[in-house]
Amino acid sequence: MMIQVMGAFIAVISIAVTFGVPKKFLIHAGTVGAVGWLVHLILSSMGLPIVTSMFFAALTIALLSHSYARILKTPVTLFLITGILPLVPGVGMYQIVYYLITDDQKLSGYYFNQTMQIAGMIALAIFIIDTVFRFFQKK
Repeated sequence: MMIQVMGAFIAVISIAVTFGVPKKFLIHAGTVGAVGWLVHLILSSMGLPIVTSMFFAALTIALLSHSYARILKTPVTLFLITGILPLVPGVGMYQIVYYLITDDQKLSGYYFNQTMQIAGMIALAIFIIDTVFRFFQKK
């Protein structure tokens, strides 16, 4: 599990460098992605469905991103875009295309449904945390 978390940390830092995130924020961006992936792994190992674990991991990533942005006085997108990348359901998209090519409509539909649910949960989690921070920011 820790190897996967370290891999997520390194992957997020690599993507952050590619996106041009300033060097002083790379460790923070890596931490956001690694903690989010750790939350996903822990919840999945506890038996929660993948969609639910992705939702709570995305909530964690969005919360950390907004917190770092407020503390470090930077845009949220520095941490949110790079940190959310480990959760993006790339394998699901690959499986959709693979099963479409092999003419297995049932499995293709299953993975399409699952991938859309995961993407929706990620978007919903980001929206919820953004709304909470905006609500308290105005008061």
